Amino acid sequence: MGETPRLVATDIDGTLLGDDRTLSARTATVLERICAQGTPVVLVTGRPIRWLQLVYDQLAAPLPAICANGAVVYDPVADEVLRADPLAPELLAEVARRLRAAVPEVSFAVEIVDSRQMRHETHYPLRWDADHDAIRAVESPEELHSVPAVKLLARAGEQDPDVFVRVVAGALQGLAEATHSSYSGLVEISAAGVTKAAGLAWYAARLGIHERDVLAFGDMPNDLPMLTWAGRAVAVANAHPAVLEIADEVTGANSADGVAAYLEKVFGVG
Repeated sequence: MGETPRLVATDIDGTLLGDDRTLSARTATVLERICAQGTPVVLVTGRPIRWLQLVYDQLAAPLPAICANGAVVYDPVADEVLRADPLAPELLAEVARRLRAAVPEVSFAVEIVDSRQMRHETHYPLRWDADHDAIRAVESPEELHSVPAVKLLARAGEQDPDVFVRVVAGALQGLAEATHSSYSGLVEISAAGVTKAAGLAWYAARLGIHERDVLAFGDMPNDLPMLTWAGRAVAVANAHPAVLEIADEVTGANSADGVAAYLEKVFGVG
């Protein structure tokens, strides 16, 4: 991609945000100026819709988002889901059955209602968003897969995520997608073919933009499909080794406004 990108796609956690989940004033300003110049910016994240407000509160205006690793495309201005690719209940049940057999200590949570709500097993370890109104425990394992889910989350204690994701993928044998974006052993499962690349490809096509004209930023294995698909793939310096290996270029770390620094050069803003 020699010319100026026509679409900027960026991961959020570990890429756009600092380690304290804040967006720097520098980054917010750069994104605002790029949009004002007419280049769309889309957030591409494993996070659910309900989590986006934390980012939107730090932006001049909310940006469209591809959530749940590509399963949900969201328009924040209209508060509308443009596209959703959930796991069907029968598929969820089969995935859960296979993983319980392969990993007896596994526990699950699901992102439902286009990721506006979460349901989890009582022994599933919740992290920082445990007190949200939209999050509650299910009364039985069957309730977990009673409705479509845009993402299934699997934990089995503290695990090496690179090893655990291979165990999960092996058990699923192509039935669904398995990836990870954390260092704590959380594996994220989506419907077959649903990745950040698939969600971004749909969104870019909607805008009439070819993949060669897309500039993408990321840091973790769930970003690999998107970075492989985009015309220009940029990893932040703190990225997972697998991401650093396939990136076209590497910019500064998330804690050093690496995305902003790169965009300032490409678009001549700052």
